[in-house]
Amino acid sequence: MLPDRAFFDRLADAAKAETLPRFRSGLDVTDKGGQYYDPVTEGDQAAEAAICALIEAHFPDHGILGEEHGSKGLDRDYVWVIDPIDGTRAFISGVPVWGTLIGLYHKGRAIMGLIDQPFTGERYFADGTKSTYRGPGGERILKTSGCKELAKAKMFTTSPHLFEGQDEVRYRTVEKASRLFRYGTDCYAYALLAAGHVDLVVECALKPYDVGGIIPVIEQAGGVMTSWDGGRPEMGGYIIAAATPELHAEVSAILRS
Repeated sequence: MLPDRAFFDRLADAAKAETLPRFRSGLDVTDKGGQYYDPVTEGDQAAEAAICALIEAHFPDHGILGEEHGSKGLDRDYVWVIDPIDGTRAFISGVPVWGTLIGLYHKGRAIMGLIDQPFTGERYFADGTKSTYRGPGGERILKTSGCKELAKAKMFTTSPHLFEGQDEVRYRTVEKASRLFRYGTDCYAYALLAAGHVDLVVECALKPYDVGGIIPVIEQAGGVMTSWDGGRPEMGGYIIAAATPELHAEVSAILRS
């Protein structure tokens, strides 16, 4: 039996109870280390623990891939992919573009997903067939913008400084050809893409938990999301998310050149 929308809401609400009270609270931050500053907070850890506890209680035969507490059962047919706070740098800076990402994979394919932004009260959910928005202004079915040309596209990336060498050259080519580019919105950029407000997101060096909850929301809103080489995006890496197949094809050709 697959989870329903109500169960995803329970997961998001459990995470919200741990993250929102800590937002803009001056909480302690630990650097996980690496090439770039990689912060983690007690909010990340507590939110993931709350999500995992509910999954283990209601779907004990499912696997879990989490950012903070490790993984188990990754060889099972159904695997939950969790990022309790995607955009921790934004979270600790008081910028409300972070979110909780919860995805469900079936035999390696993302089939259901949720992007939740507790501070703004926005929730984006893909139920397996369609993506919906709930938040200020009510509820509606999501649809990507329909933009088919890079020259007309509004695009986002987390930071251009993450690209190096020829990857940066290719990325800058896309950026220069776009109508508008903006930085630093983490998972919120994908939510805006699914809602039709922006047209393109180009990223690199992502982990599975960075994309697991996002893929179904984009695809079930009519968008296209792949790796730069056109493969499935479930394992992260170098990612293109576009409003239409036409825009995706144009950008993909540049990034593979």
